[in-house]
Amino acid sequence: MPQKKQVTQVQPFLDKDTETWSYVVYDREGGSAAVVDAVLNYDAASGRTSNRGAEEIVSFIRRKRLVLEWMLETHAHADHLSGAPFLKSQLGGRIAIGEQICQVQEIFREVFNLEREFLADGSQFDHLFKDGEIFQLGALEARVIYTPGHTPADMVWLIGDALFVGDTLFMPDVGSARCDFPGGDASQLYHSARKILGLREEIRMFVCHDYPPKGKRGYQCETTVGIQRRDNIHLREGVSEAEFVEIRKKRDADLAMPKLIIPSVQVNIRAGQLPPAEPNGAVYLKVPLNQL
Repeated sequence: MPQKKQVTQVQPFLDKDTETWSYVVYDREGGSAAVVDAVLNYDAASGRTSNRGAEEIVSFIRRKRLVLEWMLETHAHADHLSGAPFLKSQLGGRIAIGEQICQVQEIFREVFNLEREFLADGSQFDHLFKDGEIFQLGALEARVIYTPGHTPADMVWLIGDALFVGDTLFMPDVGSARCDFPGGDASQLYHSARKILGLREEIRMFVCHDYPPKGKRGYQCETTVGIQRRDNIHLREGVSEAEFVEIRKKRDADLAMPKLIIPSVQVNIRAGQLPPAEPNGAVYLKVPLNQL
């Protein structure tokens, strides 16, 4: 008899404050799991953090009797703080990102004039994945695909039949990620997207954010490679590189900076850890004036 195809189990979690989707990905109940793009809740007005969303993920993993092996970051996010360290403290596992994070760390070490002890070598993470690297998540085979453009360090994770694309692509009626952050490049994003859209059309695709067109629908997180090829407003089949670059540049020129970019980047390039405490025992985040 032919062997039954392994289907990736995916449980999404939405943080409405940042319109961010996080995912628990696993092979079976009682099996192995990874969490993609976990969120640390942060109130910008008070500077207070909480693990409200991450605690829901911990509860789900325990309820399903899963072993958490990985906390995977698609990139160093600029719109939410990572909840990966809390998950690790509760459940174990390793925090991982693409090896090009070192480029992003180098850029923002200068922007924020970080402490001398901060090293732009990726050592804050437990593992740095290389493009094309293969790893196992229980019975599921996972592959790492390098997709620069939004930032120099974006990776997407193909785990079984499920693809986690971070900010590279959004739902088809939203389009693609901005490319105006330091190190971003619209031409690179075009080629990264074409790499993704060259995968099998039936592969399920899960996005990191959704920004629903006003009044048209609720939040969504799942589409397919085939649907994106046909319907993505920025990158459907037939859109040339030059057309996309022009679309992206015009769109980016009108976008405001993400409201949490300053705290997010400082924390996320540290694998979700907060900056070291000052001599008075308090932790501070810097605000660089007139630099971003």
